[in-house]
This record gives sequence, C-alpha cells and structure tokens, in this order.
Amino acid sequence: MTDDTGVDIVTRAATGGTIKRVAFVGDYLPRQCGIATFTTDLCEAVAAAHPDTSCIALPVNDIEGGYAYPPRVRFELTEKDIRSYSRAADFLNINNIDLVCLQHEFGIYGGRAGSHLLALLQELRMPIVTTLHTILDDPNPDQMLVLKEIAAISDRLVVMSDLGAKFLREIYTISSDKIDVIPHGIPDVPFVDPSFHKDLFGVEGKTVLLSFGLLSANKGIENVINALPAILAEHPNVVYIILGATHPHVLKNEGESYRLSLQWLAQERGVEGQVIFYNRFVSLEELIEFISAADIYITPYLNAAQITSGTLAYTLGAGKAVVSTPYWYAEELLADERGVLVPFHDPAALASQVNDLLGNDAKRHAMRKRAYLYGRSMIWPRVAERYWDSFERARSERRHYSAPGFTAKALDKSFGDLPPLKLDHLRHMTDETGMLQHAVFTVPNYREGYTTDDNARALMVSALLEEAGSGVAFDLASRYLAFVWYAFDTETGGFRNVMDYQRRWLKEGITDDSHGRTLWSLGMVLGRSTSIALHNMAGWMFEQALPAILKTTSPRAWAFALIGIHEYLRRFAGASEANQVREELGNRLLSLYRQNRADDWRWFEDSLTYCNAALSHALIMSGRWIPNPTMMEAGFESLSWLADLQRADKEGGHFVPIGSNGFYKRGGERVRFDQQPVEAQAMVSACLEAYKISGDKRWHREARRAFEWFLGRNDLNIPIYDPTTGGCRDGLHPDRPNENQGAESTLAFLQALMELRLAENTLPSAEA
Repeated sequence: MTDDTGVDIVTRAATGGTIKRVAFVGDYLPRQCGIATFTTDLCEAVAAAHPDTSCIALPVNDIEGGYAYPPRVRFELTEKDIRSYSRAADFLNINNIDLVCLQHEFGIYGGRAGSHLLALLQELRMPIVTTLHTILDDPNPDQMLVLKEIAAISDRLVVMSDLGAKFLREIYTISSDKIDVIPHGIPDVPFVDPSFHKDLFGVEGKTVLLSFGLLSANKGIENVINALPAILAEHPNVVYIILGATHPHVLKNEGESYRLSLQWLAQERGVEGQVIFYNRFVSLEELIEFISAADIYITPYLNAAQITSGTLAYTLGAGKAVVSTPYWYAEELLADERGVLVPFHDPAALASQVNDLLGNDAKRHAMRKRAYLYGRSMIWPRVAERYWDSFERARSERRHYSAPGFTAKALDKSFGDLPPLKLDHLRHMTDETGMLQHAVFTVPNYREGYTTDDNARALMVSALLEEAGSGVAFDLASRYLAFVWYAFDTETGGFRNVMDYQRRWLKEGITDDSHGRTLWSLGMVLGRSTSIALHNMAGWMFEQALPAILKTTSPRAWAFALIGIHEYLRRFAGASEANQVREELGNRLLSLYRQNRADDWRWFEDSLTYCNAALSHALIMSGRWIPNPTMMEAGFESLSWLADLQRADKEGGHFVPIGSNGFYKRGGERVRFDQQPVEAQAMVSACLEAYKISGDKRWHREARRAFEWFLGRNDLNIPIYDPTTGGCRDGLHPDRPNENQGAESTLAFLQALMELRLAENTLPSAEA
C-alpha cells in the first residue's frame, strides 16, 4: 500500500478533522458598503479567536480594477463576469479550504437576483455556511428561486433575527434544523458619557443626535430634518450629525442629489446651523468616537423590509438611546424598552419621542443601560464563537448527512448499471517507462517516480482488459510487463520496488508485498492473456521469482502470491512447484488464523490494517482448489466477520473500510479514516470469489456494496471515482476526499470495475 507523504498538498491537514482554512466570500474593506464592513469584521474576529486557523477572503468587485485589499484577500470575483465565479470555485477547491463562509445579499452578485453566485456554490466541495443579510417577505420568482437554491447548497444558514428564521421557515420552507440565529457582531466598547468625545467634533456642550451609514434616499433622513424645528423649540442646544458618504452606486448614477436635497431642506426649515454633514466613509475607530459622542441615535428608515442593520446594532451595543422607525430588525432589537419606535414618515412623532428622552434623563439612561447589557452578547468575540460552532456543525453534518454527489444504484443490479470504462487517466499516468506512482490532483508527479507495486497493479488491469476484449490491452500490458522485467533481480529472485524519474532504483532487494503482488500480476497474464509474447516473459519471471516468496514474512505477500498462483495454475494445473508453494502458503495463513481466532475476533492477526480482504480471498480460493475444506471454511468465516465489521449498519448500511490513519488494533478503538480505495477493491475481489465458489447471493451484494463506496455510497456521500477523468481520488478523509488521483487508487477502481463487469457478464445468476 502506497502513501501520499509529501504529495497530498490538498488534504494533508484534514486527517485530524480540524478546521484549518476558512474562506470568507462577500464584499470586503476598503469597498464602502455594510456587507464589506461585516465580512471584514467577522473574518478578523474568527481569525483572532482561532489563531491556528488561516482565514482568507474572496471579495466581489463592482468596479474595474477592484480595490486596494489587505493581504487576507487571495482571490477577487468580478461581479458581472460569471466565469470569475467558476474560477473562484476552482481556487477554493484546490487550496485546501475546509469551509466557506458566504455573505449573501442579492445586490452584490451578478446575474438575475444575484444568480451568478450559484456558479460558485454548485462547484464547491467543502461545507458552506451562508449568512443571509436580506430575507424578503414577498420575493419575486427569481429571488425565491435563487435563495432556495443557495439554501439547498449551504450546510448551515445564519440569520441575525428571530423574524429572519421565521421567514425562512414559513416563506421559503426551509427546515429550522438548518438555521442558526446569530446576532450581528459589534465592537466591544466601554459604556461612556457622551460628553467625553464631543470635543473631537467641535460639539462640546451640545446635545448630539446622530444618524450614520452610506447615504441614499431610503434612509429617511429628511424626516429627522423635518422634525428638528419641533425638537429645537424645546431643546435649542441640539445638533444633528449626519455621518457617511453617499453610497457609491448612488453616487455613480445620481451624484450627490440626495445630499443636496437634504441641505436645501435644512435651509428651508431654518435648521441649517444645527445640521452637520460628514461626507466620508470613516474607519471603525472614528465611527466608535462618533457613536460615543451621540446622546440619541436615530434610524428613520422608510419601510419595514429590513431584516438587519449594522448601524443599529453598533449603537445599541454602545449603550445609546435609540429612536427608530419600526422596520423588522428595529422591532426585535429595541424590544423590552431598549429603544423607542415611531411610525414611518411621521416627523411629529419622531420629534415628540426625542423631546421626551431629552427631557427625562433617568428614562434615557435606563434605556442606555438596558441596551448596553443586551449588546454584551453581540460583541465580536462572542459572535465569532457562535459562528465557529456553526462551522463545526456544518462539517459534522456534511460528513454524515450530506446529499450524495452520485446517487448509488440499488445493490442488486446487473453490470449494465456500472460506470462506463474510461481509461483516460490511466493513459495520462503512463509514460514510456511505465505507470507513475503519484499525481498532484490529476497531474502526474514526476518527483515521486515509479514503483513495481503500481506497475504490477497496472499489469493486472491490463490482463482484465484483454479478457474483456479491449483493443488497448496489449500495448498497456507490454509496457507494464517491461517495467516488471527491468525490476527483476536475477541474483535474489526478487523485485526492486521504487525507481525515481531518472530510472534509478532507490531500494534494493525484495519488498515482501510488492513481490507477492507482482507474482499475482504475472499469474494473471499467464492465466488470462492469449499473447504468446507476454506468456514467455511472464512465465520465465514467475518461475524464477516463485521460490523467493517462501522467504517473505508478510501475510499479505503470501495472500497476493496465492491468488497469483491460482491464476497461474489455471493454465498450468500440473505445475508441481506452484502447487507445493500454494499448499505451504495456505497452511501458513490457516495457522495464523487459528492462532488469533476468538469468538469476538475472527482474524489472522491481532490487528486489521490494509488490503484485509485479500487474506480471506486467498484462503477461500486455496481451500477450494487444493482442496482443503478447513482452509476454505476459515476463509469464509473471516470474510463474513470482516464484511459485518465494515458495514455502517448490520443490514443495509454502506461499506466502511478500516481507516489507514491508525487501523484497528484488537481491544483498541477502530479508526474510521482515512479510507483507502485498495480496501474497497480488495473487498470486491474477495466477495466475487466467495460468490463464484459458494453461489451465495450475499457475496454478490457485498461486492456491490464495496464497489459503491467508490461511487458515493460512503461516510461522506461523496464520489471517490471521478467520471470526468476516469481516475480515482486517493482516499476519504474525515471531511473530504483526497483530491489527488494517483496510480494505486485509480488502478484499484479499474480492477474492481473490471472484475465486476466480467463476473456479472459471465455469471447469469449474479442478479439477486
């Protein structure tokens, strides 16, 4: 069994199940908008709370050339270019991202109702946690379709209010189990006297009303200006600060017409001396100073349809007295006397409430205290931990409950339901020397060179291809056989195993498992191929290498050799030496089984490691043809025990191979991951042989069960086989597949596929 040390650059960090890399998708500072501020603050808060986690950002650009982003930004999307969304998905998939945290707002993504975003989400292979900043109570068909699709793809949905969760349940029919209510994050600021900061803005001794945010016509600022004469009549010391630049999109399309209209209105109402405009986008530090200087904060929005507001969250959390119109978020956040609400478009009511608060210090300060205490649960460190809980839940649910990328067929179908044979990646990994050992994603990794082990596997697949009538079988087989010939050491009778890309052998002498597997491959050429040229070379090597297998100590090497000997004896049944070696190795395995067998442990060793089913396979086959009924019975008993052990449920559950990241020591804890393709292949081969010999349909079902692991019927419901390349991913980690498609995994899939095809095509009773 090969490993991927130094090769698995995508998934090597995932084996422990820890979130190591999080990508935040949404607008990002210095872009001037509320989503950009929120995404930046959330990213920084999570990074501060989890310093061992790498947090990166992927913002959306609405202008050519983008913005002067900080180093956290690793990829930029172009709002109206759908291709950039697909490229972003590729970037995230190949960069070891454990989880994507998406900020959704219809207006920041391109396409109808922001539908370009789907081109990104549909290609992502990691869990997605989506924060919904806008949830409409009366969406148009496009908005409904896009949001429901985003919700279906996302593993968790975050909303900032209970009303938002209610809308998702009742309007969009989304299960409450998928929804997390997490408040809008706010900076952690002290509860201070407003007078402390007023001198910074030249308003010391004044009573300050404040509204802030990007300026646009839906903010309702005109209603506050219209209320000012009545306020000033009772409190002439009041000034009204309007903080914020005009929204960039408004500025681009309409210029400063709204701001000018407000200035003209102030002049008309005779209050221009009490209205101060700060026409700029301020930093967080400056914003906190402005908020601290305010006595009353006012949000006079014009309609109810606003499910969240960062400005309101900031001021409430800073302990400000708030007067607001009753939009959705304000109704929820200002409940229990944490603020006061006034009707929409009603300057008189607004003036009345402001005057009431300014004339009643005890009421105003009590309101401030209630607001500040409530806001303690909203400070960014606490919100970041709530998000982290959502991240971990998303990963856990993706591991156990996500919808499969491939829907596995029913267990008892015939070979017509198997995937089509595709050899593209096999050819891609084969050069004039032989089969390369590893790949980085789907690209051959020359640095890792070749192994005899993998070329022997490839030779087996070639023999199966010839048996199935493939026209490319001879060309492939001759290349892999040539490699095996070059690996053969006539002095030791064994096979060198590891060769670098410069064709230099790195290890001398016999490697037990590769020696046994090479005998298996040579036996398959002799037992299944019709090519005399291949027979001559394979036959000579098989006979020369056979004695050395008796010097090995690996039970798996014995098992591989036993299967190869059976293949050899299909053509040369009277070969006395092969029969003698078969009996010797079979008895060795049987002896091991007797030594280790117990009522709760039906196995050959004190641990289950790799290619486990091959041991049972060899014993069943050898016991049948020696013949030795005791040997065959031990093979069936051990395979039955292993099949039950490697199943998610006792009856109909999916195949769960022993994890290679620690295996399963008797009396210890069974390791679930990393799951390797060779385990599924070994189980397919063993169960097909058990079915062939016994006729028991249970074994055909078990072979199918193991094969469907490749197709997505596994712990993560994620395909390991890649139908676009014909390759196979290198394994299954706790939260993702290993995206590299090396030789061992690809050949394991092809061998399992070919064996199933041949078995189901030649055994008419295969259908259950």
